[in-house]
Amino acid sequence: MFKGFENWQMGLLGEKLGHSFSALIHPKIGDYQYKLYEVAPEKLGGFLQNSNFAGLNVTIPYKKQVMKYLDDIAPMAKKIGAVNTIKKMPDGSLIGYNTDYDGFKYMLQNNKVVIKDKKVLILGSGGAAVMVSAVLEELGAKEIVMISRKGENNYQNIHKHYDAQAIINATPVGMYPNNYQAPLDISPFKACESVVDLIYNPLRTKLVTEAKMQGINAVGGLEMLVAQAAVSASIWCEREIEAEEIEKIITWLNKKMENIVLIGMPGCGKTTIAKKLSALLDKEAVDLDEMFSAHFHQTPEEVINNEGEEVFRQMEHEITKLAGKRSGIIIAAGGGTVTRRENYFPLKQNGVIVYLKRDLTKLPKEGRPLSQRNDLAELYQKRKSDYKYFADLTLAMTDDAEDNLRRLLPMLAE
Repeated sequence: MFKGFENWQMGLLGEKLGHSFSALIHPKIGDYQYKLYEVAPEKLGGFLQNSNFAGLNVTIPYKKQVMKYLDDIAPMAKKIGAVNTIKKMPDGSLIGYNTDYDGFKYMLQNNKVVIKDKKVLILGSGGAAVMVSAVLEELGAKEIVMISRKGENNYQNIHKHYDAQAIINATPVGMYPNNYQAPLDISPFKACESVVDLIYNPLRTKLVTEAKMQGINAVGGLEMLVAQAAVSASIWCEREIEAEEIEKIITWLNKKMENIVLIGMPGCGKTTIAKKLSALLDKEAVDLDEMFSAHFHQTPEEVINNEGEEVFRQMEHEITKLAGKRSGIIIAAGGGTVTRRENYFPLKQNGVIVYLKRDLTKLPKEGRPLSQRNDLAELYQKRKSDYKYFADLTLAMTDDAEDNLRRLLPMLAE
């Protein structure tokens, strides 16, 4: 336990916090309580001066505002002009730090993002962008260009910087709940070697996903979040947090927040496997067909029979987008969800996609209008390339559900 504050606690300070990943991370790091403090702007000063905390993380919109209430500020936080960690000393004085700096640097180095002698674009010009710029300077970037909406370098003249070798997103564009946005189109940046997004929800933003699809080394902000939390804990508790400990927490949190998405032909066993995984992993199972019926008050079969498959696929896409925004669940997709490539990002952003491949002669047709209307072999041939496109993993299904589960679990653990 940290020295002198055995009955006090740590927490996250913000205006509106919602679901916080920090509240999941800190119990894994230190032997202290960690609370969420939602504080209105007009009460910020009073909270900092009178509340019973030993240490705080600070999130938007208070990273700059808290500085005027602090007794001392560490040099790097002063340079950046933002504080995201506060430590209360035994005499009650408050000291501010910026551990985002350490977390971002860790993320770059841990993912082999080469910055030295590179031209780097920073998307954004706010406090996060200033922090990113400070790290890039330390790592020896050849040229750093901040892209803002109205500055000298902006999104209207960004073509001048298509030679950038690394791109860092320090804006909230693409962050939950606006998952399906991206700050720019990555395709014209032919020299780009790395893309880094500070956003951690979703796990893979549209920017990161599109970069990966083009073979670019790309990473989201989850590692930065865990690493900066570890540095905060080391400041509060006055002990070093080992790299191995950080890696274990990153792996644990990623698995906890990642969806498991099951795809495959109708009747291949997606719903059965989803329910078994749900019980075993303590994750909610979500069936897209059931979600469709609850949302639209019509079953997929009714829509297909009355309005046609095309209308159904458009409605199914909306359901896929809703489900894909969630994290830490198991999704049983419809058999034909993969026939629309626009469903890939909604499923992939937070998920590992598993193709359940089963012998066509074992697939039931009852209650499945497209299976009843089509020859299954022909239907499979039409969809085969789609399943391959979507799938991260493929499991050959047998008639033994327990055997299928036993073989799937090691695949998901890798």
